[in-house]
Amino acid sequence: MAEGILESLPADFREGHFIGRALSPEGPSVIAIRNGTLYDLTGTVSTVAGAVARKHFDGGVELGAVEDGLPEGWSLLAPIDLQCIKASGVTFALSAIERVIEERARGDASAAAAIRAQLEEKVGAGIRSVVPGSEAAAQLKAALIEEGMWSQYLEVAIGPDAEIFSKAPVLSAVGTGAPVGVRSDSHWNNPEPEVVLVCDAHGEVVGATLGNDVNLRDFEGRSALLLSKAKDNTASCAVGPFIRLFDGSFTIDDVRTADVELTIEGPEGYLLEGRNDMSQISRDPLDLVAQCLSEHHYPDGFVLFCGTLFAPTQDRDTPGAGFTHKVGDVVTIRSGKLGALRNPVTTSRDAPAWTMGFSAFARNLAERGLIDRI
Repeated sequence: MAEGILESLPADFREGHFIGRALSPEGPSVIAIRNGTLYDLTGTVSTVAGAVARKHFDGGVELGAVEDGLPEGWSLLAPIDLQCIKASGVTFALSAIERVIEERARGDASAAAAIRAQLEEKVGAGIRSVVPGSEAAAQLKAALIEEGMWSQYLEVAIGPDAEIFSKAPVLSAVGTGAPVGVRSDSHWNNPEPEVVLVCDAHGEVVGATLGNDVNLRDFEGRSALLLSKAKDNTASCAVGPFIRLFDGSFTIDDVRTADVELTIEGPEGYLLEGRNDMSQISRDPLDLVAQCLSEHHYPDGFVLFCGTLFAPTQDRDTPGAGFTHKVGDVVTIRSGKLGALRNPVTTSRDAPAWTMGFSAFARNLAERGLIDRI
């Protein structure tokens, strides 16, 4: 599915500054959008990670107006390259309840409805109002333990420590227009529409983009130790369309109040709509960044998925079985200041092979005389 630039950008793109990547006939290129014009920055900075580290977002070779699209033979890539891809989970009250449902259902979607009703009755109101790590959270934890309702997911939802995990290998994320993959042996899965923060090596947030943290609910529900298998598969991480850099038109406060809309269009005419309201997040985005940075070092920077409020419960085929993907679904994640990330769904087995790891990427830059501009 080819994805153009104009339909991927927010309505106010002429007011913002954007950076991203495109695949040119020569190889991956760093591109920028300023004042409605496209620029190729690759001649002076050959990676997005390097541009973020050096705050090098200006200059470049003019490619033309955004309305005219990319040059012939170019296509958009995920707007990140050498950054570590991290994610935070269970950052919204609703997502905490859904993770507990997965755990108690042991990955069986047919058991979810009854468990959901029980949990909403017991913990719904309390978990929505408590501040993670607070004394009130500790009291709620004690009460839930007393009732036999405690879970490891509630620990990261209201305890002092957020869930932070590695989502995907460096350079493996797919961009808008590319297929996203779910494992062919998964029978309960869904997209996760999220805001993704882009950080330098010191944890400074320089901008944001959109992400799809594709999730296998049946795998993680069977055991939390299967988180990596549930999260990290070929084409299971989509990021894009561009990184919107922080400036006068876009700040961290826009992230805090972002409304992220989701549409799933099925090949059989199925339609599901949802949203991720960032104002309902339990932990501030900058707190999540601090917890991700922690005692780690990210010499090439990192990106951080902030988690999602969205958890699909609408039945698709079988009553009580909830939602799961079908091959041919088209997922669109959209937010007013960040644009649209749109991907068709396939299996990880059938998705295009990921071949440009770091060695191939470095060889390509070396062949183009760009290796010293990383």
